[in-house]
Amino acid sequence: MILIIDNYDSFTFNLAQELGSMGLDVDVRRNDAFNLEELEEMPLRAVVISPGPGEPSTAGLSLKAVGFFKNRLPILGICLGHQVIGAYFGARVVRASHLMHGKTSLVYHQGDSIFKGVDSPFEAMRYHSLILAGGLPSSLEVIAATEEEEIMAIRHKLYRNLIGLQFHPESLFTPRGRMILANFCLISGLITTEENLKIKGETFKRNHSAGGEHPGVIPG
Repeated sequence: MILIIDNYDSFTFNLAQELGSMGLDVDVRRNDAFNLEELEEMPLRAVVISPGPGEPSTAGLSLKAVGFFKNRLPILGICLGHQVIGAYFGARVVRASHLMHGKTSLVYHQGDSIFKGVDSPFEAMRYHSLILAGGLPSSLEVIAATEEEEIMAIRHKLYRNLIGLQFHPESLFTPRGRMILANFCLISGLITTEENLKIKGETFKRNHSAGGEHPGVIPG
């Protein structure tokens, strides 16, 4: 089972749909609607921290969840969730030089396993006004960035299955986003082969009108 910590964001529905389409059980909990101790009783295999409005310090239990699960389970942070991971390990969260509210960018990577099968650069949807500043703590590494060297993805050097993505892989406007999410599931052992992706993947379509591309909610 994958726990999705919902930071009160409409993109969370898309995330749950994408992961569910791979045959995975998903449990969505609002960031203030659980306690960490009760989660120990659940058969969790990974944690996803969703996008959302605000900043890491206002993201409910998201920061504490990183500390609680960092050496126990794979963690994927998206947009605000990415910033939460960075902030927990000491990265600075700052205002982006340009507001990226519903805009796409080209993102460059150097072949990290989460980008297996994804060209560099690839197009990615961004919805954020905050960003991780350069000069990351030594425990974190940049695994993707824009041409302007804005940090678009990070990985922890010790906890290798702890990854943050500033962009939205669940968005319709990140064409290779499903592959990126699948790669996280593959490297985390949640699915075993690419064949798992065909469970519902051939008939699964992202529901653009179901709440994902929501201009009224500005994550991160």
